Amino acid sequence: MRTIEWNPQNNTVQMIDQRLLPGEFRVVEFDDYRQIAKAVTEMVIRGAPAIGAAAAFGLALAAKQSTAVKTKSLKSDLFDAGLVLVAARPTAINLKWAVDRILGLVRDSQVDCDALRSFVLDEAQRIADEDIEINKRMASLGAELLDDGDVVIHHCNTGSLATVDWGTALGVIRTAHESGKRIHVLVDETRPRLQGARLTAWELEQYSIPYEIISDNAAGYFLSSGMVHKVIFGADRVAANGDVVNKIGTYMLALTAHANNVPVFAVVPTSTIDISVMDGSQIPIEERPPEEVLGITLNGQPISPSTAKARNPAFDITPAEIISAIVTERGIVTPPYRMKLKDILQERLEES
Repeated sequence: MRTIEWNPQNNTVQMIDQRLLPGEFRVVEFDDYRQIAKAVTEMVIRGAPAIGAAAAFGLALAAKQSTAVKTKSLKSDLFDAGLVLVAARPTAINLKWAVDRILGLVRDSQVDCDALRSFVLDEAQRIADEDIEINKRMASLGAELLDDGDVVIHHCNTGSLATVDWGTALGVIRTAHESGKRIHVLVDETRPRLQGARLTAWELEQYSIPYEIISDNAAGYFLSSGMVHKVIFGADRVAANGDVVNKIGTYMLALTAHANNVPVFAVVPTSTIDISVMDGSQIPIEERPPEEVLGITLNGQPISPSTAKARNPAFDITPAEIISAIVTERGIVTPPYRMKLKDILQERLEES
């Protein structure tokens, strides 16, 4: 099944509860847009493209929930819902992108309430369907960057679970594998929520792709030893200059790869590129609850003193100058990034 989809029988949104994997595969169902926002915040669903689709379907739920009988009132309810959904996670731009895309169309719409409700759902479904096609185009392009026999370090989770289906960076690995290339993946645990050890490893097993889990701080050893050929990850937002904001730990990984002359690739849909921010320093970095760090146990015991405090930024900023290429559905972009990223976004705008 898809990571997230609309259930037309119940007019609900169903998604895989990613907090339970790999131990349990459970599909949860929501009928309220506020539940969708909470699911995004609590990481029932995660990954920039996936939460973009979640926000879109959240607006479809808001349209169904609204008791408005006049178009103006329904529009007001949708804009209120949009504020709640956008606030769920501030760093990943896809969430706001999806809300803005739908509400921009809603603002200009002149149809009655019933037609507007159907329109919002249709647009949300279109966003979800487009995500799969975009992922497959990126995967096909990015797979050309991987060679037969490559050992690749992958950070966080960027597969089907992070998108509606197929995946971004992990989709590239999957496509290379299915084309016959022998790819071996070193999976960063990705602390503190362990999306690599829990989710990426689980997905690689589904695809029968060889892998080994490594601790985040072991990446430097493997990179300096010459055993790794490529580093690949996704992004939650890309600034106009090519700076990449991604899951915490990405910067250290990319910096170490750059120091050891190992190519670093980010795989992102153009919806993740935000040219309204000049560089990564202008992107808000979400800080999550310290319990995610302090709640880790070893042999059934807490790893830290009961009075300990912690800081828990969810993302970091990888400077454009240490990224070898950015793979998008519209092509592989190489440095310098600023004008090239602007050009591909303009192409997308002209075709829409």
